[in-house]
Amino acid sequence: MSSKRCALVGGAILAVCLATPLSPAAADTAPQAAAPPPAPPAMIDALERDLGLSEAQVITRLANEERAAAAEASLTPALGGSYGGAWLNDDASKLMVATTDPAAAPTIEAKGAQPVVVQRSLAQLNGIVAQLDRAPRRATAGASLWYADVKTNTVSVQAPTVEAAEALVAAAGVDRSAVVVTATAERPTTFINIIGGAAYYIGSSRCSIGFSVTRGSTPGFVTAGHCGRAGSRTTNPTGTFQGSSFPGNDYAWVAAPGNTVTPYVRGSGGANVTVRGSTQASVGASICRSGSTTGWRCGTIQQHNATVRYAQGTVTGLTRTSACAEPGDSGGSFISGSQAQGTTSGGSGNCSVGGTTYHQPVNEALGAYGLTLTTG
Repeated sequence: MSSKRCALVGGAILAVCLATPLSPAAADTAPQAAAPPPAPPAMIDALERDLGLSEAQVITRLANEERAAAAEASLTPALGGSYGGAWLNDDASKLMVATTDPAAAPTIEAKGAQPVVVQRSLAQLNGIVAQLDRAPRRATAGASLWYADVKTNTVSVQAPTVEAAEALVAAAGVDRSAVVVTATAERPTTFINIIGGAAYYIGSSRCSIGFSVTRGSTPGFVTAGHCGRAGSRTTNPTGTFQGSSFPGNDYAWVAAPGNTVTPYVRGSGGANVTVRGSTQASVGASICRSGSTTGWRCGTIQQHNATVRYAQGTVTGLTRTSACAEPGDSGGSFISGSQAQGTTSGGSGNCSVGGTTYHQPVNEALGAYGLTLTTG
């Protein structure tokens, strides 16, 4: 297949369009991995519904996303300090990989991805996010969220007003040329719900189970940190919060002796989706979440490493998605294909009018507490 070349110059990005659509062609000379298990029908149905796709388009997209995740996982260490992030295009047919080093283009192309030469590495963008995280509380309190936007090679700061966003940028002392400020209608709130319902309970409050885990021989599950503090008791299933971090992070784990862990997430119509790992999906990939209020909902990944300002405080390192959620969904599962992604933290909007939802990456919680994800 012939490659297309073009030059896109704008803002901070100089894009070098070198690669072809994401395809297995670049891997023809490499050993072929075993075919992944087919996606559950319930997941395909939900993606058709929420992304407006046909069944064939969903199946093609999921296959592309799996190849993209493998390519991104390989390229991240290979590019080292020049790595500028990665994302999928709108239909997930191409994986775009940013680098500050034009000489890295052949390495990226060899993985079937499209190189994008940028001014700032992902480490530099994340450094700016970290500076914003350390800004005085009076400045962060006026903002809604901030994150490294790999697609534009800038850091986005969003607040109810542009003035509030500018105030945070000024207080943090970051490079203004690397930041884009915008006014947003988003008002992130946690999804805990003080009413009865399904899933598990902390006193009279209800949250949702994230993923089954074990620590040693002890079974349990991960969930949102804002759902309970260390020592809090749960029912249905019965357990005890062993560790909880919120704000700052939004993860927790509950030990639930006497209960049986399974490698499943409840999908559309109650059908189970099997968890097979926890490889992080690319920006632009499809993602579905499961919760005790709104059930199975899908969308796409918009950004990784977003910082969100809740009324209770700031939470860093969240992933922003277009999947909707509502109170009571907190702590519930986010999964892309068969790969666990994270636990529901909070968001804006609802599933009637649409919304934005944030999840805490599951690998961070697993590492923090020495947990093993239950997989099938």
